[in-house]
Parts: sequence; structure tokens; C-alpha cells
Amino acid sequence: MTQWVENPTGGRDRGPGALARAWLEVLVRPRRFFSTGVAPGDQAPGLVFVGAVVAVEECSRFLLVPGALPVIADQRLASLVLVLVLAVGLIAPLALHFAAALCTLGLALLVSERGGISETVQVIAYATAPCLLAGPPIPALRVVCAVYGAVLLVVGISEIHGTSLVRAALAAAVPAAFVFGYAFRGFAAAGTVLGLS
Repeated sequence: MTQWVENPTGGRDRGPGALARAWLEVLVRPRRFFSTGVAPGDQAPGLVFVGAVVAVEECSRFLLVPGALPVIADQRLASLVLVLVLAVGLIAPLALHFAAALCTLGLALLVSERGGISETVQVIAYATAPCLLAGPPIPALRVVCAVYGAVLLVVGISEIHGTSLVRAALAAAVPAAFVFGYAFRGFAAAGTVLGLS
């Protein structure tokens, strides 16, 4: 799960420009992106990618949703920095690896020949691309982001692990619910859109 490759072959380029290209490419050409942009053992670009997505999503949420930022001791800026450091540096990587572990369990039951755990981590990280736009208080937008992220996850799992979309969907169901339904608040937004909350 924590395999790291010092000199990887393939995978994503590094830097802000590469992050922007990866974001756009995974949204518009996911199969091509996953087949060329995910390399065994090269988790660093994926971790940076998901960190950037979480940072933008949370910043926009804190700026646009009144009361979303937990303010400590009337220190709004310090609270924002602390919450972002925790979200990006601790919670996002832990949630990402937990989701990858759940997905790996599903894949172990459904797919005999499959890629490694590192590739699963990267697929989940890049599948969060739509959630960059999930911060504003627009429940329908958040639902679209969550659903699109789940679809990207299924496509990525299918591509990387060489399995059908049906098996990929079954293996990714629980991790998708955790990442997109719970962590990115897709379930709460769906409840609001449907008038259930």
C-alpha cells in the first residue's frame, strides 16, 4: 500500500501545469488518461492531485458557505490554515488509502488477474477531479460532481485492472460511496436535491 518508486517510469509529470493537464484530461478522456497516466508504484502525483482537489474544494466551501469553517479562538485565518493542513496533509491521504483498501478487497473477490494497490490509489485520487467544483453551496452541482467522480472511478478501475465495467462497478461501489457520498458530501447534497433533508 505504501510502495513508493524513486525513479518511476511512466505516470504523470510533476508541477502545476501537469496538475492542470491531468485534471482536464481525466475529465474529458478518462480511458486514455488512466491507461497512460497511472504507473505502478508512482503514487506521488496522485497524492498531490487529490491534495490540490481537496484544498480548492474546501477553500471554496469555506469562502462561500457561511459557518462552514470551524473558527478557533476568533482566529479565522489561523483556523483556515490549520483545517486545510489537516484536510490536505492528513485526512485526504488517509481516506484515499482506506478507500483503496476497500476497493482492493472488492477486486480480490471479483478479479483474479489485477493491477497493484498503488494503481488503485492513483485511480481513486484522479477520480476525484470533478470534486474540485464541489465546494459552492449548490447541491445539484455537488451531486453531479459526486456521480461523475464515481463514474470516473469505475472507468479507471476497469482500465487499470483489466476487468469489465460491471465488475469494476461492484468492486468500486463501497469506496465510491465513502469518497464521493460521504467525504465529498454527495449523499447530503442528494438528500437536499430530493427534498429529504
